Amino acid sequence: MSRVLVTGSSDGLGRAAAKALLDDGHSVVVHSRTSARLAAVQDLLDRGAEAVVGDLGSLDEVRGLVQQANALGRFDAVIHNAGVIGGSSLLPVNVVAPFVLTAEMDRPDRLIYLSSSMHHGGRPDIAGVDWSGGQESRSYADSKLFVTALAAAVARLWPDVSAYAVDPGWVPTRMGGASASDDLRLGHVTQAWLAAGTDMDDAVPTGLFWHHQEIRTPHQAVHDERFQAALIGSLAEFTGSKIQGGPK
Repeated sequence: MSRVLVTGSSDGLGRAAAKALLDDGHSVVVHSRTSARLAAVQDLLDRGAEAVVGDLGSLDEVRGLVQQANALGRFDAVIHNAGVIGGSSLLPVNVVAPFVLTAEMDRPDRLIYLSSSMHHGGRPDIAGVDWSGGQESRSYADSKLFVTALAAAVARLWPDVSAYAVDPGWVPTRMGGASASDDLRLGHVTQAWLAAGTDMDDAVPTGLFWHHQEIRTPHQAVHDERFQAALIGSLAEFTGSKIQGGPK
């Protein structure tokens, strides 16, 4: 059985993934933005899940979250599920937080990053990007292109870690909205399956882009090593955290 941290798991797809993993006997750590929001996952906590708390829009709180997570011991997998669709916290939550957590947490065996089909409309350009969120310098599509490229970069730089990006579909969660047309029942399945790592073919390579347990072709910039390097370099300069190549 695996130990899995799921960010943004007080509701929506994160909660569904955490519950599915717990149902299958895995050890789960849920995450919420505030302690008050843990009430939404009290049923999971009552069943043995542990919890960490931190606002992913705040770099200081992300680092506090790193300390909480590392204090619990190394994870087999982390699902970077948390995300927002707009506003000043768009880049901090969707890109900066997963970057810092990846760079500073004890390295797990599997990393899963929530992407979107909308990443195909993102611009592979980081010139003038404001990672702090002080100004809305990028779109949701851009943020999902960035995090999908981050997943591919981690897969390339860390050969001992399996890293994936997952498009869960447009599903009717609080963020997706009531008019979303995809099946909510399938929205969490792929990321939970990848995190568990129990029935995957060992020959499946890392660095892939998934949708409903099928491999899809990502934006052509995702595997562009120059774009990956520019992205990681910019994030490292802003945060002071670094993702360096090589084994654990």
